[in-house]
Amino acid sequence: MTEATPESVIARPLPPATNLPFPPPASGSFAGRTMQESIYSPRPPSKHLPAGTPNVLVILIDDAGPALPTTFGGMVHTPTLDRMRAGGIGYNRFHTTAMCSPTRACLLTGRNHHRVGNGQIAELANDWDGYSGHIPKSSATVAEVLRNYGYATGAWGKWHNTPAEETTQAGPFDRWPTGYGFEYFYGFLAGEASQYEPNLVRNTTSVLPRKTPEQGYHLSEDIADDAMQWLRDHRALAPDQPFFMYWATGAIHGPHHIMKEWADKYAGKFDDGWDAYRDRAHQGAKAAGWIPEDAELTPRDPNLAAWDDIPDSQKPFQRRLMEVCAGFAEHADVQAGRLIDELERLGYGDDTIVLYVWGDNGSSGEGQNGTISELLAQNQIPSTVDQHIAALDELGGLDALGSPATDNQYHAGWAWAGSTPYQGMKLMASHLGGTRNPMVVRWPGRIAPDPVPRTQFHHVIDIVPTIYEIIGISHPDMVNGIPQDSIDGISMAYSIDDRDAAGRRRTQYFEIMGSRSIYSAGWMASATGPRLPWVPGAPAGIHTWTPDRDRWELYDLDHDWSQAHDLAEAHPERLAQLQELFAMEAARNDALPIGGGLWVVAMHPEDRISPPHTEWEMGGDTVRVPEFCAPALGNRPNSVTMAVHLPDRADGVLYKLGGAGGGLTCFLVDGVLTYEYNLFLVQRTVIASAAPLEAGDALIEVETSYAEPRPGGPLNVVLRVNSVEVAAGIVPVSAPLLFSANDCLDIGRAYGGAVSRAYADRLPFAFDGRIDRVHIAYDQQHAPT
Repeated sequence: MTEATPESVIARPLPPATNLPFPPPASGSFAGRTMQESIYSPRPPSKHLPAGTPNVLVILIDDAGPALPTTFGGMVHTPTLDRMRAGGIGYNRFHTTAMCSPTRACLLTGRNHHRVGNGQIAELANDWDGYSGHIPKSSATVAEVLRNYGYATGAWGKWHNTPAEETTQAGPFDRWPTGYGFEYFYGFLAGEASQYEPNLVRNTTSVLPRKTPEQGYHLSEDIADDAMQWLRDHRALAPDQPFFMYWATGAIHGPHHIMKEWADKYAGKFDDGWDAYRDRAHQGAKAAGWIPEDAELTPRDPNLAAWDDIPDSQKPFQRRLMEVCAGFAEHADVQAGRLIDELERLGYGDDTIVLYVWGDNGSSGEGQNGTISELLAQNQIPSTVDQHIAALDELGGLDALGSPATDNQYHAGWAWAGSTPYQGMKLMASHLGGTRNPMVVRWPGRIAPDPVPRTQFHHVIDIVPTIYEIIGISHPDMVNGIPQDSIDGISMAYSIDDRDAAGRRRTQYFEIMGSRSIYSAGWMASATGPRLPWVPGAPAGIHTWTPDRDRWELYDLDHDWSQAHDLAEAHPERLAQLQELFAMEAARNDALPIGGGLWVVAMHPEDRISPPHTEWEMGGDTVRVPEFCAPALGNRPNSVTMAVHLPDRADGVLYKLGGAGGGLTCFLVDGVLTYEYNLFLVQRTVIASAAPLEAGDALIEVETSYAEPRPGGPLNVVLRVNSVEVAAGIVPVSAPLLFSANDCLDIGRAYGGAVSRAYADRLPFAFDGRIDRVHIAYDQQHAPT
């Protein structure tokens, strides 16, 4: 048993569930005919929380595996996480869903991800209920509940739970953070963002970063600064009101963006490669007391390259990618530390429970073979490492990695190393490397530090009921007139009070894109599904894949910490029982059809979320239209017609879609009309007029058609001025899905990343003429099939 805590974290027997919002208190005054005949007695303040109610801070790091931090025996310096573990307690059998949006939906609602429409990321939603991307109002978030009880609520950083089609400045806003209970939000709505040039939102307004990269801007620092200012304002204006803060970094999701001095801290530390790192991290985790001494190191999948398989000419590139990631991770942890330092400086330290979750899923292998532009993988465009290195040389060599010029992400071998000692990584709901993420809890006023980790099996859905139990409130029956769905989470408060208490979560299913598993009473059955995240391209036979043909594995997790020994052949009856249990849980949680998250990404990219329109009329100042909501200029036959007034030797961007890591743009330099298609840095197609355009009014048209009518096929691009062709060319390969997860369509200037290097040092390179109107239309007759 642990030492007795200063006081039990369980505040009191929970009150009965209730309806929210609470009715306003009745007036204590009596209104007579005249003021002289009236009785004035101010109504008491409306309070629904007891004295001593704690503040709550949830910190969530993105795409981070358990074997990276020094806290758990890794090599990435994490002083804040170290401090939280030393001053609190840790959970080494805590689990996520293996994917971004699903984990966040679970964390915010206390329900399983398919039950709240988040069977995959918001951008790849489809029409099945479990994959719709819409959190229903019948599953109120923890922020909405706490706000009604009297908490101030704020969220910062990565959100990723608003339907992608609803992320424009036109709304609707009821599924933005402020529509889900957060009174304040500052961050980005998408799944990833440039850390130097993000598309940002404050509440429901699009805003630009406060500084440029050259002035030292970085997103992790910005969200720390903003959260600290919010805390200072709260301390000055509402010091007695408890607060709930949700602080979620974009790090260490791709692109891996960090200043050179942070990456240089790790120079030479990964020179011996990912296989050797796994050995060190495995021993380090044991020495740190984070995993048991008998935990075995699982072998590398034969489809994943060994470090010794990497040509020597490519190893400096692969090492530097990991150095950049390590610096990125340390930097994010340091920013979390700045926020906690400010919280303590303001006097909130002892009265705030901090839940620090290291990773919304395991480390990400989406960089596959190592990349300078990580959306190549999502677009399933084949490339070679040598192509990346050659393109990198033009951008400044290895020092360009981590800079605004690239959207780099490391080799999947490093993701596998970051998931030590487990087999899996992000997107693998079948194996613990994708789903097992460390969580540390600190509450100095109520929780005694304990270096021995809690080993109860828990899941991210358990955070909400834990918060409710600690505060002393119940999950409500009704919120805003809408009956509430039952909650799936189980409070972990019992384990905070008693390290050795028997675990209360007996069953939990996992499913992401056909990768799946089921845990029950110490056993886990797992099926890898149709794809491995580190293998480029669409899985072979995906259009005929059925989960019925997948092979299942069986593990005794109580005696096999890392899923090292498959017992399927030894215990076929137990495996069959668990498969049946998975089928029931999948049906109960709207996870059908199994693999539904693959519909768009691997089977039908033409069904990706896109605007319902086929024509647009835009102005010369239309900016910051997220790519998912913008015309698909890079992969649909279309025409862009612009009525402009040109000055002599005109300069500036007419439009751009995407960012530095990939996109297309039309601009003028010294009057020369130029179109550029940036295929994720590895291939650039530039089409330009032979001579400068004459000054005066002009009608400029850019016509795009498929040379071969298939997704990803070559494009014919024709530039016309006043109906006269001035340039034409062929884009050899197009992006079938999209260029960017967070960058935008901008007209008249280029915010965000520079699609073309021709104006990278002149951003936003606003057009120095006048754009009177822009008409965009799809050619419906020649769409790809």
